[in-house]
Amino acid sequence: MRREMSPNSALQGQESGAFQVSRSVFLIILGVAGDHIMGVSSSIFPTSLPSLSLAQNTMASMKVNEQEFYRAKVDFDETKAGVKGLLDSGVQKIPEIFVHPPENVLQNLSPGTQKNLNLKVPVIDFERIEGGKRGEIVGEIQKVAGNWGIFQVLNHGIPSSVMEEMIQGIRRFHEQPQEVKMAWYSREHEQRVKYYSNGDLYVSKAVNWRDSISCHYADGVLDPNALPPVCREAIRNYMEMMMKLKNTLAQLLSEALGLDTNYLTNLDCMKTATLVCHYYPSCPEPNLTLGATKHSDPSFLTILLQDTIGGLQVLQKNQWVDVEPIKDAIIVNIGDLMQLITNDKFKSVEHRVRSARIGPRISAACFFYPSIANNSKPYGPINELVEEMGAPIYRETGHKEYMAYYREKGLDGTSSLPFFKL
Repeated sequence: MRREMSPNSALQGQESGAFQVSRSVFLIILGVAGDHIMGVSSSIFPTSLPSLSLAQNTMASMKVNEQEFYRAKVDFDETKAGVKGLLDSGVQKIPEIFVHPPENVLQNLSPGTQKNLNLKVPVIDFERIEGGKRGEIVGEIQKVAGNWGIFQVLNHGIPSSVMEEMIQGIRRFHEQPQEVKMAWYSREHEQRVKYYSNGDLYVSKAVNWRDSISCHYADGVLDPNALPPVCREAIRNYMEMMMKLKNTLAQLLSEALGLDTNYLTNLDCMKTATLVCHYYPSCPEPNLTLGATKHSDPSFLTILLQDTIGGLQVLQKNQWVDVEPIKDAIIVNIGDLMQLITNDKFKSVEHRVRSARIGPRISAACFFYPSIANNSKPYGPINELVEEMGAPIYRETGHKEYMAYYREKGLDGTSSLPFFKL
């Protein structure tokens, strides 16, 4: 279930024209961390319910717990203050809605497994493209896209100054006065620029410790005047460079698949972009929550910029591997729909973000999708790859259908791809 909220509605907790986070609302949220979630409150259920059987009593308790859990999400959402506002209110313990199951926060999926320190996310230097080593780079991409689904890129063409200004622009947006920031708050999918906390808030089993601002470039276009003034130039300059890098990657990935250089470009599967700028505040109890739950991206391709804090991890050989920040590097990861059309030749990477006492951590993820005209176009495994591999693994699906399923499911730690298998 999703709540549609107007970005211009007033926020409770305003006093004398200056915004203040409503401590009473946050106390309600924190109250759910007590026995309303962990057990049945005596104020809700009397000590004896002779008219209910034990089974009926248990079901009634679960229903009330779910209602309280949902109500806490509503209370948090209606502050429009996000996780940063919650932290600014002085909380020392995270509300129960942010607490993840212990097994989801573990470093390794199998308890007792010794960490393999030799596992490192591959790094590819694009400088060699101009030096006549394009074939080598294509070979490296073919290998890592099939095994890791993620790699870091150096000498990608985006100036260091543009990347640094992008990070600072995100910081400025999230750290500006709340009464200014809240004007951008919305959960309407059709709003092209919006600020929110947890896109899957109302379907998630546990809330993530992060806030976001997203900017939707339909067919690669977004009027710069639609962007928040505090980060307008930073985003505009960064996205100009991002579109160029996307075109280069589309060509290299096509060649890595053994196809014509312009195959993916002509397929029109990466013309639209959504830039999501994440802000992960410091967390007082990082061992209990996550910045982002384990998931893979519903895109064809994702290009990510991260700051120097760290925290991003990818799943490889049943353990979580840190994606260590490298100066001036850009991260590229394969999305679900790329895995689908390549018939598993390329793998969509499962990843997460750990919370930390230090922060904020800042990142900018650019997701690439089909054009508006092809939003519902069915995409299936590429014929040339099906012939090479023997049979299709997935049925055809459109981006619109895939996203509808992805949103309904939420970030629950499982992939959406099995639902589309033949």
